Amino acid sequence: MYRHAFAAIACLMTSTTALAQTIAYPQTRTVDQVDEQFGVKVADPYRWLENDVRNDPQVAAWVAAENKVTDAYLATLPGRDIFKSRLTKLFDYERVGVPQREGGRYFYSRNSGLQNQSVLYVRDSVNGQGRVLIDPNGWSKDGATALAEWSPSKDGKRLLYSIQDGGSDWRKLRVLDVDSGKVLDDQIDWVKYGLSASWVKDGSGFYYARFPTPEKGQEFQSQNLNAKVYFHKLGTPQTADQLIYERPDQPRYTFYPGITDDGRWLVISTSGPGDHTEIAVLDLTRPNDKPRTIVNTDNVDWSTIGSKDSTLFLTTTQDAPRLRVVTLDMAAVNPVPKEIVPQEKAVLNGASLVGGRIMAAYLVDAKTEVKRFTLDGKPDGAIELPGIGTVGGVGGELDNNEGFFAFSSFATPTTIYRYDAATRAVTPWATPKVAFDPTQYDVRQRFYTSKDGTKVPMFIVKRKDVTKPAPTLLYAYGGFNVPILPGFSAGRVAWLEQGGVLAVANIRGGSEYGKEWHDGGKLLNKQNVFDDFIAAGEDLIAQGVTGKGQLAIQGGSNGGLLVGAVVNQRPDLFAAALPAVGVMDMLRFDRFTAGRYWVDDYGVPAKEADFRNLLTYSPYHNVKAGVTYPAILATTADTDDRVVPGHTFKYTAMLQSKDIGPKPHLVRIETRAGHGSGKPTDKVIEETADLWAFIAKWTGMTVKPIG
Repeated sequence: MYRHAFAAIACLMTSTTALAQTIAYPQTRTVDQVDEQFGVKVADPYRWLENDVRNDPQVAAWVAAENKVTDAYLATLPGRDIFKSRLTKLFDYERVGVPQREGGRYFYSRNSGLQNQSVLYVRDSVNGQGRVLIDPNGWSKDGATALAEWSPSKDGKRLLYSIQDGGSDWRKLRVLDVDSGKVLDDQIDWVKYGLSASWVKDGSGFYYARFPTPEKGQEFQSQNLNAKVYFHKLGTPQTADQLIYERPDQPRYTFYPGITDDGRWLVISTSGPGDHTEIAVLDLTRPNDKPRTIVNTDNVDWSTIGSKDSTLFLTTTQDAPRLRVVTLDMAAVNPVPKEIVPQEKAVLNGASLVGGRIMAAYLVDAKTEVKRFTLDGKPDGAIELPGIGTVGGVGGELDNNEGFFAFSSFATPTTIYRYDAATRAVTPWATPKVAFDPTQYDVRQRFYTSKDGTKVPMFIVKRKDVTKPAPTLLYAYGGFNVPILPGFSAGRVAWLEQGGVLAVANIRGGSEYGKEWHDGGKLLNKQNVFDDFIAAGEDLIAQGVTGKGQLAIQGGSNGGLLVGAVVNQRPDLFAAALPAVGVMDMLRFDRFTAGRYWVDDYGVPAKEADFRNLLTYSPYHNVKAGVTYPAILATTADTDDRVVPGHTFKYTAMLQSKDIGPKPHLVRIETRAGHGSGKPTDKVIEETADLWAFIAKWTGMTVKPIG
């Protein structure tokens, strides 16, 4: 963690302040940077911490100094080793991903337990013996190079896969021959945001989206602009790839190409500023067919779920804030949406075509129900789920009765089920065995009232024998139309085993109740998100779930912004806070990497109304001197190229510069890690042990050995 590389670290240390009597924070250099917008002067004294740690020795030295202080403090926490030991046992269980069937073969990921990275397997039959196809655990000494997304060709003979190094969002695409295990010469660079690639039906090549090669030294900082869609023919260099689609008039548009299961339609989904959505379609059965735009809307969500002959099936929020299913007849000159599954009271969270049916997953107060419909929209029963929890959707194909889905809940590890659309039978395909007893835990849901009277749901999880106010961890996200649903976490079990409580609030900004719930927590309504979260904390105390001085809060990314904002607004309410990879400077977030995408939720800092709103809650700009703050352990990673670490660096420096009380205000900066995906298991365990030990200390939890 840059601990040994810079001799200048010593001169960065300063004497202990009067309030932080046990911690000597690094003395962070300030600059005379003041920006004026709309007549408002805004100081930015830590602007230099935005520089890339790989290129700026002063930033690297600051990182090393901060980590040295944080590591020294964490080493004093009595529960740290206990948590780490227990987490190691809890993580040591088999984890299997949802299989994908192509060419009669079944491709799936598997982690035996403590492997740093999951391994890709293939079976030749549904219950056959799996063999290792790709094991990324030898790709790097520190285990930080991961197998990210992957996609088998329709005949199951080739596998397109992506390599993620050090947690970066950038990917390298490679192709594997499944029979021989040989990696082909094909390589695609500068792909981002998942595997935006799709095989043609005969396996001769694939379509993909990429960004231009960034300037040297700006790979992890510059904005992602001017995406394009290409076709790559196997056996040819990337320089020979055929350009299929671009929008030079709209450099901020991003493209997601995908081919329908029957191989006929190339669907290019486009997202752009202002919640702009376009869908362009090519008929791959027609040589030299040109992209045809069939959707062009603002503030309306559209998603393609499949096709049958000339009919496309889509979900949309058009005239349906909780979504509905429609079809478009591509044989028509001007296709008009035809509703087949109308909007329901519950929110449609995803749909697929399996076994001649539409499988629709609905959220009912943040819990999943899966209903079946015929292709013309007639109700056809439901899938019997193993309990109350979360199903991400049923994976499969229209012309095959076999489908798979994953089921999880707070006390149920993710289990993979096989579904037969003809017989409706649900059978376990991969069942994990974890070193804890789920019957000892209670999961309940309650509704509390936010500041404006809105009823908000919250899950509360704890051991059944915990009946008095206890140390509680409150988690939420609240943004980008993302629902926070019941799901299993081995890391959280370690907290619950110690008698701690987990509370998950489904605050506005997500999609738990559809578009209106999302809209109620974005742009000029963003304060509702913070009010909902604060009200959740107040309710937990009022209901006796926890006591004052026992409440910790946690959130990541947009949730890191959430934690930073509410700590500034209600520092008295919380005992400890864990903001992770947060968006902390709301006036400059759109200047780096993926930040430009976030203006639809946050607003545009260059617009006056948005600027004034953002300034009211920006964590970096609203730290209040002279007020006692909770203990704070912020986390980030040096190679996070989604929310660049400069956000957390600047926020931490601001916290440490202010008179905000005696509790620690620290930052934990991981190396060779990014926004979260691809992080090795050993690093996950170490970080989780640090987080739980930190909040245990400041919520009054006594940590005892388990087992």
